Amino acid sequence: MDGLFLLIMGVQGAGKGTQAKYICDKYNLLHISTGDLFRAMKSRTDELAKHVIATINAGILVDDETTNAVLKDRLEQDDVKNYGGVLLDGYPRNEPQAKWLTDYLAGQGRAIDAVLVLELDLYTAFKRSFGRVTGADGAAYNIYSNHDGISWTFEQDANKMFPPRLVAQRADGTALNRRADDADAFAVIGRIEKFLNETRPVLPHYEAEGVLHKVNADQPIETVRDQIFGLIDAAKNRRKG
Repeated sequence: MDGLFLLIMGVQGAGKGTQAKYICDKYNLLHISTGDLFRAMKSRTDELAKHVIATINAGILVDDETTNAVLKDRLEQDDVKNYGGVLLDGYPRNEPQAKWLTDYLAGQGRAIDAVLVLELDLYTAFKRSFGRVTGADGAAYNIYSNHDGISWTFEQDANKMFPPRLVAQRADGTALNRRADDADAFAVIGRIEKFLNETRPVLPHYEAEGVLHKVNADQPIETVRDQIFGLIDAAKNRRKG
């Protein structure tokens, strides 16, 4: 395994997915999300996959040791060498995972080149998640900000058994969709709290290693992208030096 090794972190709604695509396209990096790795286990029949699927189906949180094993399995697959490096998204989620990753890379003669943290105030993070809707073509909107050309309303449940449902559409009547996990305000807040309680305490670990870089995510997407590119280019130059 060679090339860049980067982490991207940030609270829900900070734009990690959007920026990860920009980064991977520009630097030919393999985007590894632990969530995607767990979902990919459904198509495998080896013992590790069986253990992961059984754990998920039982409604149990996948433990650190198993999560580390899944990541190690992916990092050691043959296709990794076809990329210019790796971008980890959604890992590490806590300090034991961060320590394992540091030790694992050291065993490979490697180290993390940069940890990119997208910073966003929590109120904006909530609005970005709770208010986002998308079209079938992938176009994204938000009822609190990027809402030109769309209309929406909160539709009450006839029996008042459920919270009001957001119904959004384009001017031509085309329906817009909302992710199920964004529709529940409590779920959105839960994901934000999980970041604060589990992931944010990891940041001092990387700050002490001198690889932590913070980017204000409350800027235009292109501005955030360009600032990230500058940080990555600087990390590449340090490797060369």
